[in-house]
Amino acid sequence: MALDGIVTRSIVHELQSCVGARIGKIYQPSTHDLIFNLRGSGNSKLLLSANPTYPRIHFTERSSINPSEAPMFCMLMRKHCEGGTIESITQVGMERIIHMIVRTRDELGDVSAKKIIIELMGRHSNIILTELNTGTIIDGIHHVTPSISSYRIVMPGFAYTEPPQQHKLNPLEIGQEEFLSLISKAEQDVQEVHTEAVGELEEELKADGSGGPAPSEDPQGWIVHAFSGVSPLIAGEIVQRYKSSGALIATLGFSKENQVQLWEAFSSIMEQVRENQFSPVAGANAKGKLIFSAIPLTLLEDDVKGYSSISHCMEDYYGDKAERDTVKQRVSDLIRFLGNERSKNVKKLANLQEDLDEAQEADRYRIWGELLFGSLHTVSKGDKTATLVNYYDEDQSDIVIPLDPLLNPSDNAQRYFKKYNKYKNSLLVIDEQLIKTHEEIAYMESLLQQLAHASLNDIEEIRDELVGQGYLRDRNKKGKKKKKATRPTLQVFTSSEGIDIYVGKNNLQNEYVTNKLASSNDTWLHTKDIPGSHVVIRSETFGDATLEEAAQLAAYFSQAKQSSSVPVDCTLIRHVRKPSGSKPGFVIYDHQKTLFVTPDEDRIKSLPSSLKS
Repeated sequence: MALDGIVTRSIVHELQSCVGARIGKIYQPSTHDLIFNLRGSGNSKLLLSANPTYPRIHFTERSSINPSEAPMFCMLMRKHCEGGTIESITQVGMERIIHMIVRTRDELGDVSAKKIIIELMGRHSNIILTELNTGTIIDGIHHVTPSISSYRIVMPGFAYTEPPQQHKLNPLEIGQEEFLSLISKAEQDVQEVHTEAVGELEEELKADGSGGPAPSEDPQGWIVHAFSGVSPLIAGEIVQRYKSSGALIATLGFSKENQVQLWEAFSSIMEQVRENQFSPVAGANAKGKLIFSAIPLTLLEDDVKGYSSISHCMEDYYGDKAERDTVKQRVSDLIRFLGNERSKNVKKLANLQEDLDEAQEADRYRIWGELLFGSLHTVSKGDKTATLVNYYDEDQSDIVIPLDPLLNPSDNAQRYFKKYNKYKNSLLVIDEQLIKTHEEIAYMESLLQQLAHASLNDIEEIRDELVGQGYLRDRNKKGKKKKKATRPTLQVFTSSEGIDIYVGKNNLQNEYVTNKLASSNDTWLHTKDIPGSHVVIRSETFGDATLEEAAQLAAYFSQAKQSSSVPVDCTLIRHVRKPSGSKPGFVIYDHQKTLFVTPDEDRIKSLPSSLKS
């Protein structure tokens, strides 16, 4: 896990700028996350996340949509912490646990102190609010009941219990002599592991950080086992520096020189951490996996990126990973439904094409019927075929007409006239069905593309659209009706020239930004013949840079995101119109010119953006 005790220490060091700041508004945009708006020492936003996959705490500049009704835990945090002053932010040893002391006034005006405990421990992550004086839990963002854990309970009214201790040593408090002693102890432990006293020995050694693998055989594993807050990533970095010093890992114990060299590699990192000399970096390791660290790593290969702060590093590293994971869970049923609907329409399209091919033979049946009627005297009941001269052919060649031997010649002719009339009439119906089926397929593909870029709020708008179009049943029909937003929330980018560029992420947003928000002389962009977002430049005057960036956005938020030289049409809003009775988000346009761009994700991310409703 990238977020270890060292990263936590760098976060806490950076968050010291929050001490003395006042907590403004508190939001809970998702199940696991809190946002604190801080005032004083420079206004900023602080993200606290107990996400089981991406737990973290750092300053954030990302905009998020908050639910119309705040969750209960958010309401409780507002009650106890809004308006309060942050008195201290500390780390528990080198663990991934942070304590934030907040002093505020209660309903009676009395001074009250609360402790917010942020536990960044993978699937066990939590944000817990407690009374500072008594340690009583007021509530936690995730409840832990006795049925979940017999060790500790995280429920209102219970005393707070720390997570189980790992009995590891603090790497910042270790000197060279003690480090070398630990190596000797660990080597001895391995040699005596098969003795009768092994149980007592392990208990004794665990208390002083040894009892793990032998440093000579697995120095990385031993470091992780012995010292708190040191992840396999940092332990691997220590071993990498140890090896690069020219040392060879012994097979049977360390020489004194080996042990000193390992200490020097260990100390070179811990001295940086002890002095809070952090230089966050991110990049790919030898296996191509993207990793980040609060300190420079020799393990990183090419394209190493440095950051001015650990918050910028984590913001860039995590990006929208947490939201994307949540979105994937929420949209799985919609993607399955839309995929099935698309498959059904593709199959229907194939059947309609077969019917069309057959219906286009209608004239043949008319000719057969007329030739039979003109030659009834030459055909007898019971004949299976009739060979007649085709007067409609320039060469007057013979034609073989299949017959039903159970019918007389006149009935056979009537049968072909009926087929002719049937297929002639069906051609109009088939043409209508073909158009409708092509529209259905395009509509499903556009929704699938929108789900690929959807935020949590966008998902609900897409689901509501499918309900409104009659594809899905309203899940809230029997319950409390949701209050519909009068205007959707739109993502607005600011071009390098300071011009607002509006991007619709679903059909509700596309229709609003194109048909209601934009003025007739605003510029509209969309990928040519490719499902994608409606993009509008809200200005009559702008330069080539803004047009290029808007085209980038149109290509990026489309089905051609991973393609190169994507065609993007642009025209004025007054040349864009919605046909009567067409599907949501569907428009036709003219007077367009086509640009060709290759989506650049880094360039898109560099554009300032915000959410507006």
